[in-house]
Amino acid sequence: MKIKSLDEAAAVKALAALAQAQRLRTFRALVVAGPDGLTPGTIAEQLEVAPSALSFHLKELAHSGLVSSEPRGRNLIYRANFEHMVELMNYMTKHCCQGEACEVADAASCATC
Repeated sequence: MKIKSLDEAAAVKALAALAQAQRLRTFRALVVAGPDGLTPGTIAEQLEVAPSALSFHLKELAHSGLVSSEPRGRNLIYRANFEHMVELMNYMTKHCCQGEACEVADAASCATC
């Protein structure tokens, strides 16, 4: 599968969605959950957040394209959109090391690129 390139507007939207602590925690929980995803109730319980607040954050993450939802019975299952996450990471690192391949082992070695 070829990963498409993200444009600047989509990158800004995704980064803005992650620029809030609760949304970042929510996205990370969905990444850890993997393709099975999580219900909002499970996320709220794991993160100790009110379901109404979580609903707002999930909506923002979905609007940015970083998460998707699917009805399963009486529940919604939220999943991280890994393809979109990879697109965002590719956008952020596209010109790393002046466009040359670089393998960064730690933050200190990045300064030597």
